[in-house]
Amino acid sequence: MDSNIYLLATDPKNSCRDVIHSRDTHLKIRVFCVDVEQFVPDNNEIQLYGYAGRKLYAFETINIIADDALDVISAIQWYAGYIDCPDMEILPDDPREGNTIAV
Repeated sequence: MDSNIYLLATDPKNSCRDVIHSRDTHLKIRVFCVDVEQFVPDNNEIQLYGYAGRKLYAFETINIIADDALDVISAIQWYAGYIDCPDMEILPDDPREGNTIAV
């Protein structure tokens, strides 16, 4: 069982601007509703994506450190449960047409 505790900071002026915080580590993840707002990935951070119904979310770390990288998935899974979408598939790439990642 996952022992991490996550907290959520919400923006009262923008319901699509949540930030997931780990209580016990430095992990922070910014949440974007990419169907509603523009999302420009930061090359220095980890980005993952997930659908909740027909709504696409982007998740981007904030000042990620190596020790916290393994907790990113569990934080997103926690958030998926929070928004009543516990079966959210977490995607490594932007699924929108025309959004490819240069390697």
